[in-house]
Amino acid sequence: MTGAIKEQVAHLTGQQVSRLSPLSGGCIYEVYRVDLSDGERLVAKAGLENSGLEREGRMLSYLREHSNLPVPTVISATDDLLLMTYIEAGSSLDDQAQIHAADLLADLHSVTSDRFGFDWDTVIGGLHQPNPQGEDWIGFFAKHRLVHMARQGLDAGRLPKSLMERTEKFADGLSSWITPSNPASLIHGDMWDGNVLCQNGRIGGFVDPAIYYADPEIELAFATLFNTFDRPFFDRYTEIRPISPGFFEERRHIYNLYPLLVHVRLFGGSYVNSVDGVLQRFGY
Repeated sequence: MTGAIKEQVAHLTGQQVSRLSPLSGGCIYEVYRVDLSDGERLVAKAGLENSGLEREGRMLSYLREHSNLPVPTVISATDDLLLMTYIEAGSSLDDQAQIHAADLLADLHSVTSDRFGFDWDTVIGGLHQPNPQGEDWIGFFAKHRLVHMARQGLDAGRLPKSLMERTEKFADGLSSWITPSNPASLIHGDMWDGNVLCQNGRIGGFVDPAIYYADPEIELAFATLFNTFDRPFFDRYTEIRPISPGFFEERRHIYNLYPLLVHVRLFGGSYVNSVDGVLQRFGY
């Protein structure tokens, strides 16, 4: 595999690969730092046919063209290889980096549309993410996020049928907990710390997007799921874009049901219990 990657990179860049070093974050794909003979560094992600890497490249390019969010520049994107610029990182998400992240995401969320969804379907963790466009956020989230991903988990044998049925009932009653949101905001879509690159109290870039236009609260919720951001981030974000009451108490748990279902589909295990816990919390 590494020999084929070196050949592809050499063909695309016109430079020989002097070193190929594995990077963390390759649970879905193989990820490498590429050192070229001229000293330039790149990142290569390798996958199989229909891996979603081509769409990942398109998403990164969309973010570069339509927002100020710092992301890698895509050099080439096919389903078997995504080649992009390397972003120096290695620092933790300290308070200053969180404040910088809040500025960047608040600015991203100011990019809006009158319709939820996207011009084309995207991917999250390599999984299909449907994005039919419309003005009904609650219906979109219910059908194309919760029910869609629960069905993926059921079909993969990782979500019990009883939890599928409870998820469907919960999705039918979402209007009891969520109010319509307008306009729709552009979101990164996969906001956990493994996708946030930091260096010396600043954000160097965001990677692995799963973009679409959504209620931005779903992005903020995801940022709490694995404790990616905490008080410094939210204090700064709310200075720029106030968050409506009830988000931390209720709505973040509802929105986090989607990434939990994604993790059920990918990994199963304890994430099934997490889905069960959210549904119980809301009486389902």
